[in-house]
Amino acid sequence: HRLERMSPVIRRAEPDDYPRVIAVVDEWWGGRQMAASLPKLFFVHFRDTSFVAEDGAALAGFLCGFRSQTYADEAYIHFVGVDPARRGDGLGRALYERFFAAVSPRTVVRAVTSPVNERSVAFHRALGFAVERIDEDYDGAGEARVLLVRQL
Repeated sequence: HRLERMSPVIRRAEPDDYPRVIAVVDEWWGGRQMAASLPKLFFVHFRDTSFVAEDGAALAGFLCGFRSQTYADEAYIHFVGVDPARRGDGLGRALYERFFAAVSPRTVVRAVTSPVNERSVAFHRALGFAVERIDEDYDGAGEARVLLVRQL
């Protein structure tokens, strides 16, 4: 059974958060090289819709997203990470809920994940996302992605 912990504090991301987030991304993804997928611009230009979660001074998780500039009713979640030791305690859901509130009155939220990341697909489904489709060449030839959508 899980140890009792303080609930992490979720706040808007700031540029100074980037170094400590990027320092754990590859480790949190089990050694997969993910850092290049998370540029600093989210911590500079999308602070109203990007968040960090802290448990005391420790980074517990983060979410980077934005309001679509093309579609007035849509928002997009680009990258989310939760410390592996914190997974399963509701922090991912809390980060998503914070994002949903921040993008209101947008009514559609989109996200993309890899088909091999079955845990991510299951997590999104549990949050009310539907699989819109699987695009076999979404990020280039042979780079399949699961396109997820949730109506708020």
